[in-house]
Amino acid sequence: MTDIIVRGLFEMKGEKVALIDLRNIESRMCDWFVISHAPSTRQVDSLAWSVEDVVRKETGVKPYHVEGKENCIWVLLDYGDILVHIFQQPYRDFYDLESLWADGRVTYLEDNTEKKG
Repeated sequence: MTDIIVRGLFEMKGEKVALIDLRNIESRMCDWFVISHAPSTRQVDSLAWSVEDVVRKETGVKPYHVEGKENCIWVLLDYGDILVHIFQQPYRDFYDLESLWADGRVTYLEDNTEKKG
């Protein structure tokens, strides 16, 4: 399902998409973090909407819980074993989840969905 989430982020131009594999951490709260950011509240909201829409259409799954849509500076989509974090860039830089969870394996992904003309 992480592939579907990532596709939803890239469809709305999510920036610096990262996967953190937490499965080797004993005290983890989930198996995966998917992290991205955007420059504005509107774009953060669009990224969250895109992820929810793509996941629902392809799997029928809705997030168990959603937080942060009131102000869209940090939206969290909880899919159980996968937590999706969508930030405005300054907040991503400040909270720096990649460093906080550095015991996990961090992978940065590139958008390969660009259409070639």
